[in-house]
Amino acid sequence: MVEEGRALFLQIAESVEDAIIDGSLTEESQAPSTNELAAFHRINPATAAKGVNMLVDKGVLYKRRGIGMFVAPGARERLLDERRTAFADRYVGPLLAEARKLGLGPADLTALINDRAAVTEP
Repeated sequence: MVEEGRALFLQIAESVEDAIIDGSLTEESQAPSTNELAAFHRINPATAAKGVNMLVDKGVLYKRRGIGMFVAPGARERLLDERRTAFADRYVGPLLAEARKLGLGPADLTALINDRAAVTEP
């Protein structure tokens, strides 16, 4: 799972986010502890804690004193919104800019996407 060149704490945070988005971790369920994450990924617990604390700061996880970390209500929808915005910024914005250069309008792009989706869908 470890990607070279990316901070480990970001990868830890993203793996927990992925589990929330795909439903492996549901709202109000207990999240893996920093010690569990550190042992699983064979990293320093302080690094795992930095990733978990980042999710606490974002309101994705919250702490129950003496019990552990839990997935906050609304966390999945909040993460989906965040990733949809990032997707639009990373892919749709550049796509529209290139389409404008090529003289393609929204209807042309929609037709292209539908054609490609029809070819790649099973």
